[in-house]
Amino acid sequence: MLAVNRGLKRSIYHVLMLLAAGALVASPAMAQINTVDPNDVIDSDLGTPPPAATAAPAADVAPTVQDGVPTEAPATLPETPTAPPATSTENTYQQDDLIGVAEGVFGKSAQGLAKFIENILKKEGRPNAYIVGREGGGAFVVGLRYGSGTLNHKVEGKMPIYWTGPSIGPDVGANTGSTFVLVYNLYDTEDIFRRYPSGEGVAYVGGGFNASYLARGDVVLITIRVGAGLRLGTNIGYMHFSKKQRWLPF
Repeated sequence: MLAVNRGLKRSIYHVLMLLAAGALVASPAMAQINTVDPNDVIDSDLGTPPPAATAAPAADVAPTVQDGVPTEAPATLPETPTAPPATSTENTYQQDDLIGVAEGVFGKSAQGLAKFIENILKKEGRPNAYIVGREGGGAFVVGLRYGSGTLNHKVEGKMPIYWTGPSIGPDVGANTGSTFVLVYNLYDTEDIFRRYPSGEGVAYVGGGFNASYLARGDVVLITIRVGAGLRLGTNIGYMHFSKKQRWLPF
């Protein structure tokens, strides 16, 4: 009986020791448990609204530096269309003046001359220079021409001018007469002293009238001739203008 009591006491002692050890192990875990209010969890889920997006900072504009001192960049203004420069008519000859000069060169008896000049001016506009003079020439397949006169420039005034011109083509005969040349786009009189390619048809039977068109670069020459002679044909060549008389046509 005594032995049984001792065994029972030992068993109870061991059970108590195991319970005490279990309590020591469970106490740290129990210490980490926090009480959570469910209202707080709902509020946190609803949360505060997300922060408003902030605008990107404006790009920095580099200041203009002048003489080592920064200055504010000038404001950009919208471009405004600019009107084209007005064409000046002060440096060109009037139609009435040109017709008067032509009648002085050819005489008022030149039939249709005024109307012919009017048509040229309507098509080409008003020239800023003209030449009045006389010339003579002849041809038998190969031809020659010599002339002299006065260059009238609206800005630079008057100056003597001479010209020669070889030609080639089915052209036979000789003629002499007066010459009137309308000159366009001659902004510097030096530009006229060069060779201008030419081509023309000629028909003089006792007297005649013809016109030819010459151009080099921007300079345009419209040559009007009225004369007397006996000549028929067509030719190509050039007119070489110079400041002095030349006997060699080339």
